Amino acid sequence: MTTKHKDVTERLQKTNHALYLDVQKVLEKNKQERHIRGGIATRQKFLNAKKADHA
Repeated sequence: MTTKHKDVTERLQKTNHALYLDVQKVLEKNKQERHIRGGIATRQKFLNAKKADHA
C-alpha cells in the first residue's frame, strides 16, 4: 500500500470524515470503470500496431 493510498483510506477518515466519504465515492467509481479503460487502451494499442504495420 502506498502512502497516498493509506492517507486517503485510513488517515483522512480520522481527520476529515466528510472529505473521506467524497474520496471513497471517487475511488469506488474508478474501481468500477477500471476494466473499461483497460479494454479501451488494449483496443487502441492493437489499432495503432495495425496502422504501423500498414505504414
